[in-house]
Amino acid sequence: MILRSSFLLLFAFATAYAQTTTAPTVRFKTTLGDIDVLLLPGSAPKTVENFLRYMNKKAYDGSVFHRSVRDFIVQGGGFSAALPNLPAIPADPPVINEYRESNIRGTIAMAKLGDDPNSATNQWFFNLSNNNAAILNNQNGGFTVFGRIVDSASLAVMDRIAAVPVPSPGPLASPFNEIPLQNYTGTLQSSNLIVVNSITQIETGPPPTLSEAGIQSAGAFGGYKTAAPGSYLELFGTNLADSTLDWGASFTNANAPTSLGGVSVTVGGQRAFIAYVSPTQVNVQVPSTVALNQSLSVVLTSKGQTTAPIGFNIRRVYGGMLAPAAFKVGDKQFVYASKGNTGTIVSNGTIPGIAAAPARPGEALVLFGSGFGDMSPVSIPIAGAIPSALGRLQFPVTVKIGGIDAAVLFGGVVPPFVGLYQFNIVVPPDAPSGDLLMEITQNNQPIAQTLYLPVQR
Repeated sequence: MILRSSFLLLFAFATAYAQTTTAPTVRFKTTLGDIDVLLLPGSAPKTVENFLRYMNKKAYDGSVFHRSVRDFIVQGGGFSAALPNLPAIPADPPVINEYRESNIRGTIAMAKLGDDPNSATNQWFFNLSNNNAAILNNQNGGFTVFGRIVDSASLAVMDRIAAVPVPSPGPLASPFNEIPLQNYTGTLQSSNLIVVNSITQIETGPPPTLSEAGIQSAGAFGGYKTAAPGSYLELFGTNLADSTLDWGASFTNANAPTSLGGVSVTVGGQRAFIAYVSPTQVNVQVPSTVALNQSLSVVLTSKGQTTAPIGFNIRRVYGGMLAPAAFKVGDKQFVYASKGNTGTIVSNGTIPGIAAAPARPGEALVLFGSGFGDMSPVSIPIAGAIPSALGRLQFPVTVKIGGIDAAVLFGGVVPPFVGLYQFNIVVPPDAPSGDLLMEITQNNQPIAQTLYLPVQR
């Protein structure tokens, strides 16, 4: 089997704008750095109101992170950082449970008593792992997530707090027996504590604006107004992000980020995976679990401000082959193909910057695609994670070149790419010379692109 890593993404732009709504962003100023959190009044209105009430009366100023559990949570909000007793912060009446959002890494949720879903008062915790969802979403009525960390710098501060050792045995009894203490040598001092100095609402800049016509599947794979689970979407507009980042340094193990540079996106209410952000363009991957065969709302949130939803069509499969704009010569869009034995890019010599190297009859070629649906086995991910093994398409693809059937040796996702499909095909031995039309079909439906492949006998 031939596996190649060539990959191109080229982009387009569109205009016309949508209105926005806002949600507050607050800054936790801690002894180890700042954590910016977007609050979620749309999901947990009473809980956000409760949190802001404590914040506005400065109840959290000078409070301590009193509990840290490795790879699980760091918890605070309940006690003042005043030694020797770490007195409790006075609690208001409990708030009703509002579990809706998943307890995934980087979210903040309310702590509560073990046998009462509606017992949360002032204590909160940050989720350190995506694995928390399997426990906390189902326990005690579900734990109410009311905010999420907005950027990688803030996540790094959360992780820095989580890395502070928890002495065993520690100097304090429950509820402080899991307290993180930095530079602790046996005598407890104020400098050992991890303190929340203040929590304040921060000002936001101009709101992000999505273009009405500015959502499409990846331009280099067709630029459709329809996509599939695992497809990449390009979102265009203004004020979408403060910086330009890609997700390369933001994976957790093999899992892609759902927030990057203070930007998050939902598709049909589910958090998309953020591949790239810039002030005018954001690229995301559609989650594999979204609803199918309907128009789903796409919503972008940046630094606490949220765009109005824009509908986008999602189907089970809606494939496109890698065919960059630079590969269009005259009225012919050439597919991106490489020769299986050398990696040489196939060209008839008219593509700028690429030497002539037409395909030969009987030659093996490698193509790339997006949006071709689930794998077999289904455990191989098509979105949000680097696959650990090769996966083959549940719905195979057929290929004709110049009207002649081409053998498809392999079609599926390949490590180390996220949601990138590779196709290994063989040019028909009896294919004629010329720029030959490719006919690519899945589920008895041709893909929307009209593509050509140069062949020379």
